[in-house]
Amino acid sequence: MKSNVKLITAFAVLSTALYATNGDHLIGIGAKSLGMGGASIAISHGAESALANPALITTVKSKEISFGGTMFMPDVETNGQQSDAEFSVIPAISLAMKATDSFYWGVGMWGTAGMGVDYRGTNTNDNMVTNLQLMQFGVPLAYKTGSFSVGITPVLQYGSLDMSYTGSSTKGVAQDLVFGYDIGAAYTVSDATLGLIYKSPIKMHYGGQMTPLAADYSLVPFGDDLEQPSEMGAGVAYAMGRSVIALDYKRINWASAAGYKDFGWKDQDVFAIGYQHTQDAWAIRAGYNYAKSPIVNNANGTINMLNLVGFPATVESHYAVGGSYAFTKKTSVDVAYVYASEASDTLSTTSTKHSQSALSMQVTFDF
Repeated sequence: MKSNVKLITAFAVLSTALYATNGDHLIGIGAKSLGMGGASIAISHGAESALANPALITTVKSKEISFGGTMFMPDVETNGQQSDAEFSVIPAISLAMKATDSFYWGVGMWGTAGMGVDYRGTNTNDNMVTNLQLMQFGVPLAYKTGSFSVGITPVLQYGSLDMSYTGSSTKGVAQDLVFGYDIGAAYTVSDATLGLIYKSPIKMHYGGQMTPLAADYSLVPFGDDLEQPSEMGAGVAYAMGRSVIALDYKRINWASAAGYKDFGWKDQDVFAIGYQHTQDAWAIRAGYNYAKSPIVNNANGTINMLNLVGFPATVESHYAVGGSYAFTKKTSVDVAYVYASEASDTLSTTSTKHSQSALSMQVTFDF
């Protein structure tokens, strides 16, 4: 068991700092989705679709595998001090294949969420360091009949949380492994595809982290649970020749999630619009993603400080471009660039501003 945890930790250590997110959820998984601003509920991105909508892996012709990563470069400043958490790499590996005329399956590992800051040695912001990392390991299963498809991805989520600050009594890195699932459905009518998804809540337990934090800052006691919230969404994609426009809506239920509700986070409505045009061996993509920050003004100024200093998940608007090029019939490269425009927030006596940029690249093989 120890060797398995070490392997998971080695893989996840690549995924640090603050991601381009809705709350702490990545706006998309994989370069194709990110190039369309995260739009992926009703448009298939092949093996990439395992978490976005597992019903859509049914577009894979035989076998498809993609692997790559995303480089995130956040620019975070709180109370005039720059965070040193300025770079992170998030891996993603997806495999999907057609087993029969109706049944499809796959496997994958993905960095899915995270956030963090580093103010060590600054003598400001309580010298706070936070690092939340989440990885999911999943096996998508999908069934297709006619124009309708349905899918489920059972997932095993690995999470780690580490916090330290002036006078900290937290107890080093805490880790957990918990099961969850994603389900999805899709239906195509003429040139339009409709998609629906639901993601289960996944309650992680990080012993020696949240409880000491509450005690150190004289807050009402928290538990050590930090739950990735349930999520539901719908999407529509419309094809016009070689072009596709996709629209997504998702609801992320932070307000009822253990841990996040203690910090006063509000539910998020996420809107994404993406465009894709394919021509011969290449494709171009563009997209926009918007979600109002889940962090709002709290009557308790200490909660405001902890949100903006330790977990400033406040970016709202993301602009994306991307593309693909097929070098052969079986090999292609996908790239995407995402920019999250600067968000400035002041709650109580704490002020934070930050912007983010991200570059994603992956190689996809069809065989």
